[in-house]
Amino acid sequence: MSSPGNTTAKPSAKAAARAQAQRERILVAAQRCFVVHGFHAASMANIAETAGMSAGLIYRYFKGKNDIILAIIERQLEEARADVAKLNTSSDLVGGIAEVFQQWQANDPGITSAALFLELTAEATRDPEIAAATHASDKVFRADLASWFARSAAEGGLGVPQDQVGTRVLILQSLIEGLAMRAISQPDLTVDQVKTALSQFLPSLLTAQA
Repeated sequence: MSSPGNTTAKPSAKAAARAQAQRERILVAAQRCFVVHGFHAASMANIAETAGMSAGLIYRYFKGKNDIILAIIERQLEEARADVAKLNTSSDLVGGIAEVFQQWQANDPGITSAALFLELTAEATRDPEIAAATHASDKVFRADLASWFARSAAEGGLGVPQDQVGTRVLILQSLIEGLAMRAISQPDLTVDQVKTALSQFLPSLLTAQA
């Protein structure tokens, strides 16, 4: 039997929080590097320099660039699922999407920027591991959106008939992803213009009946 002195101590809450903060620092630095240089041109040295730490320290948390990319995809999914979980019948979806569009235009490295979204999409066509992670993430996110559309108003959903749910999810995702492209290809597009366009289109998408 092991004595108390031989028991391996679990990391303290403070150490765990520090490790999580370090991981987050690396992911934000990596996102910035991937947007500036692209996945292939960005090196671990670039990421280390941007994060203000040694490459050796980064390897304590991630095995390599692919490991970082997979963590970014997982982080994206967590953020997206948290956003969907907050949705209810009274949610200001127009304002929420317009706010995300504004963040895309600002190219905030702390979030998944439009440029990073395009990098991830392109990389998924070349790397089977990234493709699998991207497809799995998208499947989970679509299921969350479908659940929101299908739930009754009393349960915080929209009460959309089940045979229409898949189509509505597809349209909403295509709309949001299209705005990511607009943030890059149409930099003079204003948030007010986006809100006006969304206000004319979204209500019909979010009503129970088409």
